[in-house]
Amino acid sequence: MTIDTVRRVAVLGAGSMGHGIAEVAAIGGYDVTMRDLEEDLVDEGYENIEWSVEKLAEKGRIDESSEDVLERIETTTDLPEAVSDADLVIEAVPEQMEIKRDTFSTVDEHAPDHAILASNTSSLSISEIAMATDRPEQVIGLHFFNPPVKMDLVEVIRGEATSEEYAQAGYEWVESVDKTPIHVRKDVHGFVVNTVLVPFMEEAAWMLSNDETDIQTADATMVYERGYPMGPFELNDFGGIDIGYHFRDASDQPVPPAVAEKVENENLGKKTGKGFYDYGDGEASDADGVDYGPSDAGDFDALRTEAVMINNAAWLIGNDVATPEEIDTGLRLGGSFPEGMCRRGDRVGLDAVLEKLESLHEEYGADRYEPSDYLVELVEEGHTGEDAGKGFYDYRTDPPYHYLDWELTDDGVLDVALDRQERLNSMSEDMFAEIDRLLTDVDVDEVSCVVFSGAGDRAFSSGADITGFTAGEPVDIMDPDDVFTTVYEFDRPTVAKIDGFCLGAGIELALACDIRIGKEGSTIGTPETDLGLIPGGGATQRLVRLVGENRAKEMVFRGLKIGAEEAEEWGILNHAVAEDEFEDVVDDVVSDLVSGPPVALKAAKQVINEGQETSLDAGLSMEKQSFALLTTTDDMLEGVTAFRENRDPEFTGE
Repeated sequence: MTIDTVRRVAVLGAGSMGHGIAEVAAIGGYDVTMRDLEEDLVDEGYENIEWSVEKLAEKGRIDESSEDVLERIETTTDLPEAVSDADLVIEAVPEQMEIKRDTFSTVDEHAPDHAILASNTSSLSISEIAMATDRPEQVIGLHFFNPPVKMDLVEVIRGEATSEEYAQAGYEWVESVDKTPIHVRKDVHGFVVNTVLVPFMEEAAWMLSNDETDIQTADATMVYERGYPMGPFELNDFGGIDIGYHFRDASDQPVPPAVAEKVENENLGKKTGKGFYDYGDGEASDADGVDYGPSDAGDFDALRTEAVMINNAAWLIGNDVATPEEIDTGLRLGGSFPEGMCRRGDRVGLDAVLEKLESLHEEYGADRYEPSDYLVELVEEGHTGEDAGKGFYDYRTDPPYHYLDWELTDDGVLDVALDRQERLNSMSEDMFAEIDRLLTDVDVDEVSCVVFSGAGDRAFSSGADITGFTAGEPVDIMDPDDVFTTVYEFDRPTVAKIDGFCLGAGIELALACDIRIGKEGSTIGTPETDLGLIPGGGATQRLVRLVGENRAKEMVFRGLKIGAEEAEEWGILNHAVAEDEFEDVVDDVVSDLVSGPPVALKAAKQVINEGQETSLDAGLSMEKQSFALLTTTDDMLEGVTAFRENRDPEFTGE
């Protein structure tokens, strides 16, 4: 079985997950049959797909018309008919083992012999589901996150009998629909993301049950001091308090009394109007909903929660369920965490984590505090994290890049993608440091130019990750201008390839580049004043040199966001390019830079940059000196010779 075998996908279930998965498959180019029990359920699911696809087409988020995508989707209420010619079947029926086993038994009877049989379950055993078929080696888990169209992550889970061939085919299929898969190599309850994420909500609930915290303090501390997108009680309410309850109850694990009480009273969060917070009935009411703020933060044991999560991550690694990279990718994309828990553990110090767990285990005796063997092993070997040079990751000889995806091509193009898609490529401290490290460590002689872009199709960069500012001391925050100065002064030409949002720190990175090319429809702006800040990465200086004092002040003072076309008129962008021409224009610019004389380009960049800071006479003198030096280079002789011989020059940089 290979990915090339998959042509038609059957999705069983037309609810929020089912119709979302069907839409993802159709956008990915596959013929899809969506099935549910009743015609009205199928119709409602199809209408939801229709509305969503039309919106995506209006926003330019898909490469074809909505009609083309919708033509690939068929619907039915007949299960045998739905799966009879399917190469991949994805089950998205209610989260009950009996229903799933009945479904897979019928699928096994009617699906082609070669078909991949997949379940979208978020926690039920793939191995047990597979036992309802006569081909358990072909059964995998494909756990999409809700909503599937927006969420990038898919967990690919192997049951006890799943073959490597079918697991890999499922992994490659996920990649083919432009989602990010992670391997879950063993069928453990909760898989990867929920195994680490659930304690984020649960541990605070235990502390609340024991009168060791209150709701607002816990949420404010985790958001404003630790940088999480939501507090634990807010997240409980957002996802549904009953979800975490059933997750624990299904595996016979103890449930915090504060959670059990909410479920018993049917106060399940936002969906019922009341949970840990009171959201009212949707009409005029005195309910405030989530009501914590920065002043509530402080008196909460954040390390207690993080230690349990980090310990669970260590357990997954030690039992060969997933790698640190897969765990961190899962938490970032599936939980919108500012960083994965393996990375956070390395920053906190695994020795501090172990000490915390041992203290908690001694005090409370709960199994969840028992340190995993792998965590103990790391600490005993002195691998306690970043400061020690090694922890979950090895920082000694080849430090990992968590937030950059980069490649040096054969022709010397250093392609650098800012990769925090889950946060619109917002720049964290780690990302700043990684940009600086990459440009400092790379062999400049092997580089002809650098191209910065944003991963995904929504943003170059939406700015700096503001949670990093609230979670740290000002003296500890890396100065973004230091990073962008490294970009500005890099010895080779730099290009900003802008597609989507380019705001705040994003525009400051672009301004530090030599050439800026933006796709029409992109948004360029300096919104820092809306946050009570000013640009901190050089925009107040570089922007005024491009557009003049009047426009620079208006952009900064008003926090303006303008389109690519207007940004080109103002002189911020070199080119604003239509979508169908964007890649060609970037390629043309990069091709000229690659074929240009490296020594001359370096000299030109230096003279232009430094000349802005001096008088005209001094700048002209710098130019004249550089020109004279270049007349002695081999590149100059090659250029003259090629001109005389009517051929393209082949510069060597000497």
